[in-house]
Order: sequence, then structure tokens, then C-alpha cells
Amino acid sequence: MDTLLLILIAFVLLIIIYLIYAINKFVYLKKRIERSKATIDVFLKERFDLIPNLVECVKGYMNYESNTLEHITNLRNSFREQVSEDAGNQLNQYYKGLLATVEKYPELKASESFMNLQKNLEKIESEIAAARRIYINDITNFNTKVSSFPSNLIAKIFHYKEFSYPLFETEEIKIQF
Repeated sequence: MDTLLLILIAFVLLIIIYLIYAINKFVYLKKRIERSKATIDVFLKERFDLIPNLVECVKGYMNYESNTLEHITNLRNSFREQVSEDAGNQLNQYYKGLLATVEKYPELKASESFMNLQKNLEKIESEIAAARRIYINDITNFNTKVSSFPSNLIAKIFHYKEFSYPLFETEEIKIQF
């Protein structure tokens, strides 16, 4: 009888240890997703801050629509208030129009300040792409944990739900001059 009691206690302890491990793993994975999302926010804000500088540089070489810079600034401010995929997509559209306009001005493409801005923007774009891949990977890891046995039982008990992917799936900008 004592051996049976010891086996039962050992079994209960193993279950408790696994439960603690699984809950901590969910917390860890959720924090990774939050950190990945915050990283994307930082890079998107950097891009939003850099694009008006690019517009100002371009305005020096051509008669660019004055309301474009104002609209981009408004989009950037609305993005700062709350991360918005819509604001990001709108900014991408304005930026693509700006890039198309730049093609008409070879002296602008040779400008050192424009080249520096372009290189910084290319770097930020690649960092955003890398951060998005990390974010999606973190979500995949969490969702796998939520849906695989036996951790799915713990996920149901503690109301952990799968994350969805649509956030930050904006169209990437290809910069080529």
C-alpha cells in the first residue's frame, strides 16, 4: 500500500511539474510574440519618420504636390497613435508614387542626401521584413503549442487561443534605382 501511495504522489507531482512547465511555456511564447510585434512597431515608426525626409529631399528637385507631404505626415501621426495596417498600406501607396516620380529626375537619384535616405530606407525595409518573419515564426510556435497534445488541454483550461496572422502583412516595397 505504501508503494502505491508513493507512485500516486510521484504521478501527481509529475503532472503538477508539467502543468507549471506548460503554463510557463505559454507565457514565454506569448511574451515573444509581444516583443516581436513591438520590434515591428519600432521599425515601422522609423520608416514613417524617414519617408517625409525623402519627400522633402525630392521636393527640392521638383514641383511635388505639397499636400503629399502633409498627407504622409498625417498618416505617420495616426500610425503613432495606434498601429494601423491601413495607414501603413496608404503610406506604401504614396511612397510608390514618390518612387515613380523620382525615376524622372536623374540628378535626384545622384544626390548624396537622397542616396543616404534611400540606403537607410532599404535597411529599414529589410529589418521590417526580418521582424515580420520572426513575428510569424513566434505566432506559429505559439499556435503549435496551443493545438498539440497534451498542451492543448492546458490551453483550453487557461483559455489560450491561437493568434491570427493578418497584422503586419502589408505589401513590401521594393526599392530599385
